Amino acid sequence: MSSSNVQQARAALGLRLREIRKDVGLTSRELARRAGWHESKCSRLEHGRTSPSDQDIRSWASLCGVQDQIADLIATARGIESMYVDWRRMERGGLRQVQRSVAPLMERTSRFRMYQSWVVPGLLQTAGYTRAVLGTISALRDVPGDIEDAVAVRVHRQRVLHSGGQRFAMLLEEWVLRTMIGDSKVMAEQLGHLIAAATLPCVSLGIVPLGAPRGLGWPVESFTLYDDAQANVELVAGHLSVTRPSEVAEYARAFTELSEIAVYGPRARKLITAAIDSLE
Repeated sequence: MSSSNVQQARAALGLRLREIRKDVGLTSRELARRAGWHESKCSRLEHGRTSPSDQDIRSWASLCGVQDQIADLIATARGIESMYVDWRRMERGGLRQVQRSVAPLMERTSRFRMYQSWVVPGLLQTAGYTRAVLGTISALRDVPGDIEDAVAVRVHRQRVLHSGGQRFAMLLEEWVLRTMIGDSKVMAEQLGHLIAAATLPCVSLGIVPLGAPRGLGWPVESFTLYDDAQANVELVAGHLSVTRPSEVAEYARAFTELSEIAVYGPRARKLITAAIDSLE
């Protein structure tokens, strides 16, 4: 998912550069000569094998006489490079900083759609559950051990559930309820908290039952939709930010299909209660 999306975006930018070159009748060899590059560089840029630097774009556009496109081309290239961030790079400054980094995006979002196939959504996590999740992340990825600070930031962020100005639609696979994070005490507290959180006026909580015919609601990677502007996707090796409207729409469609096979209200509460009972 991560490599394919980024590679497709690089290929699209490369195609755009090739069209610009061809529109002015330059061969790739001649453009490389005028730019002072090795002749293979144009081919690597046009096929998306190499990401262009800001200076590469300035040179390309200037030699092709399209200086008015420089700003847009640079913005496109920078957007591609920021789409995918590996977890080690993101967590270099510690887990607390990762938790704080999403605050601006959350504050400007009115409608959240969250699908989790791994763990309980962060906004619905208890402190104990968050501590167990972040402890595992810290151990697996050798992240600076500021777990308690990160827990405090995440718990504080949950105040948005009580602001009254935002809406939250959340979907969980039933196996998330059955996946032991921490110990049985942590899980019992977390599952009880889910039942309480589902009663909040701004929260819609759906559970996709085990054994339900999937239809078009195929299980996928965990993701969050922020209005219709952005999708953040959780991958094993990194974090993907999707902003291209057509791709955001694909995640919105996936959420819709998953929501149609989920259960809500008393039926969802019954599944959560059954998961609590299984802990005894």
